[in-house]
Amino acid sequence: MPRRRGPRRSGPRRSAPRTAAVAALVLALLAALLGGCSGGAGGGAGDGRIRLRFQSLAWQKESVAANKELVAQWNAAHPEVQVQYVQGSWSSVHDQLLTSFEGGEAPDVIHDASDDLADFAYAGYLADLRPLLSDRLKEDIPDRSWQSVTIGTGIYGVPFLQEPRVLIANTALLHASGVRIPTPEAPWSWAEFRAAAARLTADGRYGVAWPLKDPVSATLNLGVSAGGRLFTREPDGPAGKAVLRWGAGDAVVPQTIHDQVDTDHSASRATLGMGGSDTLPGFFAGKHAMVPLGFSYRQQIVSQAPPGFAWQVLPAPAGADGPVQGVSPQTLSIARDSPYKKEAAAFIDFLLRPAGMVRLACGDWMLPTGARALADPALRTPEWGWATGAALAAGLRPAPAQSVRGYPEWKDKVATPALQEYYSGAIDLAALERRLVGDGNRVLARYQR
Repeated sequence: MPRRRGPRRSGPRRSAPRTAAVAALVLALLAALLGGCSGGAGGGAGDGRIRLRFQSLAWQKESVAANKELVAQWNAAHPEVQVQYVQGSWSSVHDQLLTSFEGGEAPDVIHDASDDLADFAYAGYLADLRPLLSDRLKEDIPDRSWQSVTIGTGIYGVPFLQEPRVLIANTALLHASGVRIPTPEAPWSWAEFRAAAARLTADGRYGVAWPLKDPVSATLNLGVSAGGRLFTREPDGPAGKAVLRWGAGDAVVPQTIHDQVDTDHSASRATLGMGGSDTLPGFFAGKHAMVPLGFSYRQQIVSQAPPGFAWQVLPAPAGADGPVQGVSPQTLSIARDSPYKKEAAAFIDFLLRPAGMVRLACGDWMLPTGARALADPALRTPEWGWATGAALAAGLRPAPAQSVRGYPEWKDKVATPALQEYYSGAIDLAALERRLVGDGNRVLARYQR
């Protein structure tokens, strides 16, 4: 409690030098107090150490453990630069990061996905990594992966994990049907896939279950193999400017899914509103012979499949462009406001050494982007489809909407409801095109003036 002031005493005034010294001391104490309470990226400590915050979105048990162990290894080897592990969540990361950027509280090292970086980069929240990246990292990760994080003339993330979409098939039903078994070297065409699903449909069983609760990324990324290029860059326009144009290749995937549901009845209408995990009980029960899923879903299948259940990984169907598809790699970025960008970049380089990248890939059941990590024997075994996934890595391309300003709004307000209505049979293909392109270009125009 502050002391009560007594009556004012008469007498000589304090000397000016002493008064100035006291005032300086008070100001110094206030500055130290305010500095200790202030937020923002990065921070020093009274012991002279640099403190970095690393926000990770790892969620699988093995992945969280791998991230924390790598952080512990860094901290043990770098006592002068200590990293604090902060747990984030994929379900809320965009809004959480936006709030933290605007409030000056962003973590130094940021785990996200490449298709979420554009708005943050254009707003000036992320550091351009070009002067910070090591030669080793630049050479190890292929150009096609760097393209996914190149926004304008800058690089705003390090792509390190990627996930192709594959077909998970019931082995017994697949072989009993007599259909040709596709391989990465000879995948099914989209027409063959439709025919195979029809042959696998019998006795109350569907040939395929499409989990399309989030239909946009699946439709666009798989459509790349058929020549789908819905987003077209304007070569003479400003960075990030794109327009939507509908071509024949853009119709292949949505029309295949629509016809499987509404014409062939080889795909379950009930699964259209499901997430990938929701389809697994029916898959295990033999209600669906195949399920198109992201590569990482194999972890759930391994842990949840009933004893003796045989399954295998097949490549996704391919079009005229071969077994290619779009992906949005997971990324590591650095906050522009971080005072320790060089130290943050050194930590990222440490985390993504080949051995570390393999650990992170195995923990998340995904593929690394780095060439040396991808060549590791642990990712080339036929067990659980690792070899099939690794063989698809060369065909992975940046998702069609990478770095397009306004994409999140187009996806949420235009594309998602339009595709859901088309797949359910509520609208036809012409109406789908009008919605995706006509309404979509009006959304993009507001962001790209």
